[in-house]
Amino acid sequence: MITDLQKRSVQAIVNIFETGQALGDYGKVTLLSGDSGHLTYGRSQTTLASGNLYLLIKAYCAAPDAALADGLSPFLARLEDIDLSLDRDMAFRTLLEEAGSDLVMQDVQDRFFDRVYWEPAVKSAAFIDSKTPLGQAAIYDSRIHGSWHRIRDRTIGLHKTLAEVGEKPWIERYVKVRRDWLANHSNTLLRKTVYRMDALQDLIDGNRWELALPLTVRGVEISEAVLSGSPLRASAEVAEARLLRLRQPFMAGEDVRDVQTALAAKGLDVEVDSVFGPGTRAAVAKFQEAEGLTPDGMAGPATRARLGID
Repeated sequence: MITDLQKRSVQAIVNIFETGQALGDYGKVTLLSGDSGHLTYGRSQTTLASGNLYLLIKAYCAAPDAALADGLSPFLARLEDIDLSLDRDMAFRTLLEEAGSDLVMQDVQDRFFDRVYWEPAVKSAAFIDSKTPLGQAAIYDSRIHGSWHRIRDRTIGLHKTLAEVGEKPWIERYVKVRRDWLANHSNTLLRKTVYRMDALQDLIDGNRWELALPLTVRGVEISEAVLSGSPLRASAEVAEARLLRLRQPFMAGEDVRDVQTALAAKGLDVEVDSVFGPGTRAAVAKFQEAEGLTPDGMAGPATRARLGID
């Protein structure tokens, strides 16, 4: 179990990758030509195309005292529909930037990114029995950047499991496999993100497995003083799993079946038919309520993580 300081150090490393700042930039709006995530936003740059930006703004608009809730609420329907014209809607982008300075938005983002990225990354680390803070950093970065499962399985196929070779050799091999994948990706934009793996490799070469502070990552200092301060980036894939929700026509596929199977294993009454209909939505909402999650009936990363879908 890593300490809270090590957790914040891991998050600072990825914040630097995403926004160039150890504490992140809560108001950062990015649109890179060729990025399959389309418009990205916030401390950990969540994407419009994944549906996670909708969940984030929905949570903010529902928060008490959210200063810009009235301005952002009219965009919720378009966000839910993944309306890609929002990429260049300057009124929307300006509101996002302004909301970044709202302490309510900062708190919402911290909680949201913990649910959507950090908690699943912790489960992914436990799944392969990775225990070092630097190993957690490699996994957390991949959960945010995208395609963790794909490169995890490719690394296992090439180099065996972490249990078979040991954590440090496996994580180093994972970083190299991921770097090679990024460097040779068909999307030329992703080739430019090999810096993330180079930075992790520098930490590996420096034997910084415990992430003892201070650290310097891409020329940015991470220290206890920096992490105790207050704050005033392309995604490797569209989210690995869709935001599953009730819509017309009904969403269908193996990802729906996975959720239904997991719900059934938890004792929920749900038909495993690979179709996300009203019955599945009701079962998801019932599970979320029991887990203390928002019972909105939508199966996003936090809900899938609680269901044990890795």
